[in-house]
Amino acid sequence: MSSDYYETLEVNRNATDAEIKQAYRRLALKFHPSRNREAGSAERFSQLGEAYDVLSDLRKKATYDKFGEEGLKGGIPPEFGNTGAWSSKYIYHGNPQKTFRQFFGGDNPFADFYTNDAPLQFGGLQPGVVKTQDSAIERDLHLSLDDLFHGCTKKIKISRRVMNEDGYTSSIKDKILSIDVKPGWKEGTRIIFPKEGDQGPNSIPADIVFIVRQKSHPQFIRQLNDLIYKTQISLEMALTGFSMDVETLDGRLLSIRINDIVHPSYKKVVTGEGMPLSQDPAQRGNLVLTFDIQFPETLSTEGAQLIKQALNLKY
Repeated sequence: MSSDYYETLEVNRNATDAEIKQAYRRLALKFHPSRNREAGSAERFSQLGEAYDVLSDLRKKATYDKFGEEGLKGGIPPEFGNTGAWSSKYIYHGNPQKTFRQFFGGDNPFADFYTNDAPLQFGGLQPGVVKTQDSAIERDLHLSLDDLFHGCTKKIKISRRVMNEDGYTSSIKDKILSIDVKPGWKEGTRIIFPKEGDQGPNSIPADIVFIVRQKSHPQFIRQLNDLIYKTQISLEMALTGFSMDVETLDGRLLSIRINDIVHPSYKKVVTGEGMPLSQDPAQRGNLVLTFDIQFPETLSTEGAQLIKQALNLKY
């Protein structure tokens, strides 16, 4: 019996491969014998299988488009075969269930629609069956203290699985994610890109989460919004006072005078010279100076006496 494969799939002759797949998916599910008991549905299901078998194959489709069903099934002259047409006589294998399973994959053609062994009900998804989101994908984002002080933009390339236009197959594609680092961000700050993980037909893509990890700095140690600067000084400097210069993260040179006697737990706080506050970068924490006092390894009797006299110590 002659038939028009395009009419069978309810598409026009200019239909794309994706449109042909979408049409077969919709109609095959509609007329599948397990869910459609109406008279003629089995025959319609078989016709759909044959139509899709031909139109989803480029060579068979090319022959059908040029020579019709007669040329497809009766064979065409061999000289036309080098144009990509199907030169052999086409015979459908006659098993629409095979076509159906090859299309959907696996032994459970309705896996996209239900997750238990209960019979498929009319109307698609069974009550209570919903897609679940994959677990978040976490990656460290290593940033320098300068990055966190000034702020910056980081471009990160990811590779992820993306569903193709047909809605059933997928491919790996690259994507660039842009992260605007704000001045004052702290270790552990989380940057979330919702649903940027692998795409799949039965799940919601995972969120991609970048977690800030601060690199060590040769000069400063960060404590919350404060910057700790440690320097070595001699015992003489600790006792008599001194001046020192500290270069800040924004390139300024601070000249700081220490007039106090410096003991091991002494700290000099310079207000407003620390890290920017992330909620208000115009505000800053403090610069905290700490000191490592270098004591002499030896001291002469005369030197010890002079120190005693200077300190007015009596034993």
